[in-house]
Amino acid sequence: MGIATVCLSGTLDDKLTAAAAAGFDGVEIFEPDLVAAADTPEDVRARCADLGLTIDLYQPLRDFEAVPPPLLAANLRRAEHKFQVMERLGADLLLVCSTVHPDSVDDDDLAAEHLHLLSERAAAHGVRIAYEALAWGRHVSTFDRAWRIVRRADHPSLGLCLDSFHILSRGSDTSAIRVIPPEKLFFLQLADAPRLDMDVLQWSRHHRLFPGQGAFDLAAFLRTVLDTGYTGPLSLEVFNDVFRQSDPRVAAVDALRSLLGLQEGASVDTALPAPPRLDGVAFVEIGAGPGADAEVAGALDALGFTRSGEHRSKPVDLWEQGSARILVNRAAAAEGATAVAAIAVESTDPPASARRAERLLAPILPRHTQAGEADLAAVAAPGGTSVFFCRTFFSGTDFSGTDFNGTDTDAGWRADFAPTGAPAETGAGLHSVDHVALTQQTDDFDGAALFYRTVFGLDPETPAEVAAPFGLMRSLALADARHRVRIALSVAAVRRGGWAPAVPHPQHVAFATDDITAAATRLRAAGLLLEIPANYYEDLDARLAPPPERLDLLRDHELLYDRDADGEFLHCYTPVLGSRVFFEVVQRTGGYLGYGALNAPVRMAAHRRDRLRRSA
Repeated sequence: MGIATVCLSGTLDDKLTAAAAAGFDGVEIFEPDLVAAADTPEDVRARCADLGLTIDLYQPLRDFEAVPPPLLAANLRRAEHKFQVMERLGADLLLVCSTVHPDSVDDDDLAAEHLHLLSERAAAHGVRIAYEALAWGRHVSTFDRAWRIVRRADHPSLGLCLDSFHILSRGSDTSAIRVIPPEKLFFLQLADAPRLDMDVLQWSRHHRLFPGQGAFDLAAFLRTVLDTGYTGPLSLEVFNDVFRQSDPRVAAVDALRSLLGLQEGASVDTALPAPPRLDGVAFVEIGAGPGADAEVAGALDALGFTRSGEHRSKPVDLWEQGSARILVNRAAAAEGATAVAAIAVESTDPPASARRAERLLAPILPRHTQAGEADLAAVAAPGGTSVFFCRTFFSGTDFSGTDFNGTDTDAGWRADFAPTGAPAETGAGLHSVDHVALTQQTDDFDGAALFYRTVFGLDPETPAEVAAPFGLMRSLALADARHRVRIALSVAAVRRGGWAPAVPHPQHVAFATDDITAAATRLRAAGLLLEIPANYYEDLDARLAPPPERLDLLRDHELLYDRDADGEFLHCYTPVLGSRVFFEVVQRTGGYLGYGALNAPVRMAAHRRDRLRRSA
């Protein structure tokens, strides 16, 4: 498993150190990284050896083939210099991109002749040439044409480099890869990308992603290449403006995680435990500092939750209604602050889920427990949220569970809480956690999506973009096949300047109900129902024309509404509680699987008005 240094931020040594720390086997050295380094090629070679990294490729040599004689002479001189540098590096494979030079000619025979000459010179230095078709190549822009030229050149030191972006961005038929002999497939570069309708060069230079973060079917592509008998490196080459400015240690971990997930998807043995089935959200832990804890408790009480337990050694309360459980941790946030501190998911095999998370480079978080308390291991998710894997069983009023070590015991996580003896509320008809929504920082969004996709085994749903009051918002929800666990991620696409909402990176927990009007009525009685403007309902009438009695019900209960061909979605909100957490109540009918994304700008504006009113 390899990574190109161009994927990562920093100096060459920063990149090599990050790649090795993440667990990569080798690197592609991008020539500008070496040129900018103070270390000699010999120093870089020694540094890679010390880090346990092989140098799998040196790149690139551009605009070489099918050019006039004076240019060819200059190109050969450039190539000789690169060969000498590569000998000093201990690298034996050079990437040559198909030419974009304006003086090049569309002549496959001439291109083959020049590449044969180059390969002959390379062989004298113990170097091989990997020829790659750029998707925007002036004459050669497809892998099958590049293969025809390589065959025509007929040199043992000349082969192909296949790049998934250059192939999949053009929609090329990948079945033709199967006819290429494996000994002629010298190198494989992998990159994902979103589907964008734009110039392919700009698409490639700025918007590539790690596998699993974009829209390409990389698993099928990889299977096709491996079916040829290819046994060389699987190397990532990703040009991305965000990654190039991010902490290289974090980006390298995301990169390796993506490559492990891709291999699993392509049925390559990675020794990853298969993701166990997830049966729902066991609990959501909300950190609520002094002052904010009362706000959160008041909202839960208004929603019909019962404060059923007090943690035996920590300032944590357990609130329950149906199978929806919220832990309020008064020590996990500063004064007046709130945050989703942790999400616990019900796993059919918690130890396997935890082993999978660790194998996918999720950091195991230290936890301090008292004797007899459940040993639930936590892993860190991007954005600062912890993740637990557990099982929760019920037998009458007795609780039992499975701890991190896989032991079925009556001392599961529920037993960490002393019963309060509070009588169960009649409730508001809430029965489970529908989804947890987490706003990410720009640098974390793609990594967070990859984390929940690979570690949890969730599938991404259709991404959405909405024009919100404070700028364009991107969102992506991920869910298991049965929609028992849903994580909704969002991000402000661009954030510049000092003008910003008062609630940076909001988070919320959505509860499912079959009677949303009951929940809305309770929230209104407590003064905790977010007010929706009349303009919204006039527009809703124009857009979707619900029956008049339906529209009146929505308006009277401050309910937002969406529908599609499969069903309906009704939802309402509390104000923001503390610094950035709020609650949502949702009612789904039929087969509606979305989240009412078009209503998000209305909710955001309503939250701003509410905060301004409360602070006046």
